[in-house]
Formats: sequence, structure tokens, C-alpha cells
Amino acid sequence: MKYYIIAGEASGDLHGSNLMKAIFKKDPHAEIRFWGGDLMQEAGGTLVKHYRELAFMGFAEVIMNLKTILNNIKLCKADILKFKPDVIIFIDYPGFNMRIAKWAKEIGIPTHYYISPQIWAWKENRIKAIKRDVDFMYVILPFEKDFYEKKHGFPVEFVGHPLIDAIHNRQHVDEASFRKEFDLDDKPIIALLPGSRKQEISKMLSEMLAVVKDFPAYQFVIAGAPSQEYDFYKQFLKDQNIHFISNRTYDLLSVASAALVTSGTATLETALFKVPEVVCYKGNWISYQIAKRIITLKYISLVNLIMDKEVVTELIQGECNPKRIKKELHKILETSQREKLLEDYEILEKKLGGIGASAKTAGLIVDKLKK
Repeated sequence: MKYYIIAGEASGDLHGSNLMKAIFKKDPHAEIRFWGGDLMQEAGGTLVKHYRELAFMGFAEVIMNLKTILNNIKLCKADILKFKPDVIIFIDYPGFNMRIAKWAKEIGIPTHYYISPQIWAWKENRIKAIKRDVDFMYVILPFEKDFYEKKHGFPVEFVGHPLIDAIHNRQHVDEASFRKEFDLDDKPIIALLPGSRKQEISKMLSEMLAVVKDFPAYQFVIAGAPSQEYDFYKQFLKDQNIHFISNRTYDLLSVASAALVTSGTATLETALFKVPEVVCYKGNWISYQIAKRIITLKYISLVNLIMDKEVVTELIQGECNPKRIKKELHKILETSQREKLLEDYEILEKKLGGIGASAKTAGLIVDKLKK
């Protein structure tokens, strides 16, 4: 069978790659074309467009890049028509994917959505479009099943969280070898995860680096995103002796003592690696002012949202400054605070279900197509 998959950012590339591997196991003769990234390309199939050309975050940024986005939608539709897939699988990335889903439904291509748009956070009125345009929805957060089924009467499958798979299946690294490979000394490591998009990194990295001098007993290591070159990061370093490791975030987290993390999927990844973290977010001022008025969630990090309480400290916009970052980082380096965090992390992992999200989703998709 022929599968067309659309993922528009780094996390979607990760989950898409594991889903593709599971599809190939379930359907060895599968033909797959996709929008995604390097990980999906390694899994097989044919890459149409890389997510680094798609990722625009924030209201203002989307408006400034509207022409590019519309051209990408036009390209995507033409490519789908040429490929004639048996199914389109959408992975998160709702602004783009819901437009394609509406069109696909109109021309009769089955639509499966893996990793729900976060309409419980904002744009809840998208439920109307989802009910109309999505044939099957696979959700990865435990509270999403009740949200869709009890609140909106739309049946969904809770498949567990694919990050459990991604972390469980990775190739483990030897800490001594890792430190030697990247010329790291014996000091404990504080990982800096400033995001994957240029807009995020530009806002966050300088704030994070401002506290380095206050922690001489630690070494700070930047987790470079696979979609960005070192030259982009270099402008923020200002001759500081900061280590930079590209495209090895999981290996870095596996040896880190603490982390400063930009809000997003990385907050959950860090928690699943049992690394105490401070969550940071500072966006475009206009985008933030708009978001503040339409998003009613109590928290911005997935860790706190899933646990429904403040497990990790969130420093947002004005609170995200070197003074507060320094204070909160000191806290999570203390024994008592660390122990409480690690206890909560264990509860968090149990809430997310066990391994097998990718295989379960692939099985459901393939079985539905065979009927």
C-alpha cells in the first residue's frame, strides 16, 4: 500500500521515523512518501520536503512567511495527486496539516492523524474541522482521550507516548567514551536545550548562557538541533568556553546532571531521562501578547500539563531572565529538590503508558486499510 506522511518539525520527524519503521514491519511492501527530516529519511521512503523549510513559529512569524506556507500547501497537494496514496498520515503540525486534511477528505483519500493537534490548549473550535476531515485520530497524552470522547463525542485511540519508544530503542552511550569523544572534563554537565528553530534559539540561548559564570563547578553543553549549523550558534557564544554537541541530544541528556530547556517536546524528553530541569520560554513580544490572551492553560510544559501540577519550574517571558534562571538552577542542583523531582518523573512515566506506541499505531492504520 502507499502511504503519504506529513511531519513539519523535529519532534514529528522523530515520531514519524519510528512510525515508518513500524509500518514497514507490518507492511513490508509499503511505499512511503513524506514531508519530514533526516530520521524519517533514514527509515526509508522518499523525502519530498525537509521540515527545516517549513518550521515557522508564532503568530507574527507565520504572517511574515505566509506566501511560502501557501506555496508549500500547493506543492503538497500536487505531489499527493501524483503519488495517489491509499492513506495520508498527519503528524501534529496542525496549521498546515488540517488544510491538507480538508482537501484530502473532499477528494476521498482516507485521513489518519497521529499525535493530535493541541486543541485543548487553544483553537478548541478546530474540533469541528477534525470531526469533518479526520477519519481516525491517535492520541499520545492520557488526558486527550477524555477531552475528545467525553467533551466532544469524537472517538480516538490512546496509543501511549512515542517518546517512550524513542528513548527505549536508542543505542546507549558509554559516559566515559562520550566525554572523551567531545573533550568533556570530569565536571558534572548542565545541558542547554534552546530549541530547534532559529527564532527560539535567538531568544533563548543568550539568556541561558548568561548564567554560565555563576556555576564554575559545572560544564555547560549546548544541544545543537540537527536542522541548524554550528555557525548559527557561534554568534551567541562571545568567546565563552562552551561545549557544543550537534544532533546527540539523547546522549547528552543521558549523562547530564541538570538542564535548561526551552518549552516544547524537549521538556518531556528531559523528564523521561530523569534529568532535573528548568523550563524557559521567551517569544516574539507580539506573538506572546496574542498567545497570552487566547491560551488558558495553567502550564506551558508537557511535564506539568500531564501531571496537572507544577513539577518543573516554568520561567515565561519576563520571568525568563538570568537572575531567575540562576536561582532556579541552584534549586534543582540541591539534593532535596532533585529527589522530589525524580519521584514525580517516575509517576509521569507511568501515566504515559509503556513502550509500543509506534507499533500499535502502525498496526491500527494498516489493519484499517486492509478492511
